[in-house]
Amino acid sequence: MANTTVKPLYGYTVVFMSTEQRFVTVQSRGVIAIPTAIRRHLGLDQPGAQVEVIERDGEIVLRPHVAIPADQAWFWTERWQRLEREADEAVVNGNVAVAGDIGELLDDLES
Repeated sequence: MANTTVKPLYGYTVVFMSTEQRFVTVQSRGVIAIPTAIRRHLGLDQPGAQVEVIERDGEIVLRPHVAIPADQAWFWTERWQRLEREADEAVVNGNVAVAGDIGELLDDLES
């Protein structure tokens, strides 16, 4: 896809990405197809992947954004979010116990 070059610059290590020019056709409704290799490299081939579109200095910049990684989707289920809200409420209301060490925790659990 793209080659990289690493060069020292003013005490920093800078990575320069060489870009390959790729042209895609803009369809009548503004639809474009991002090449497969680029989609795979940036994780845009995953369900729910999004691209942020930015207009900057006469250019269109596409920034990849994977909203929720597949291995973390469970956290955003309604059930899990309800449990998170319940836990937050318990903390606010002082309905939690804090143990100083594992022995204190085990003693509290046994009582």
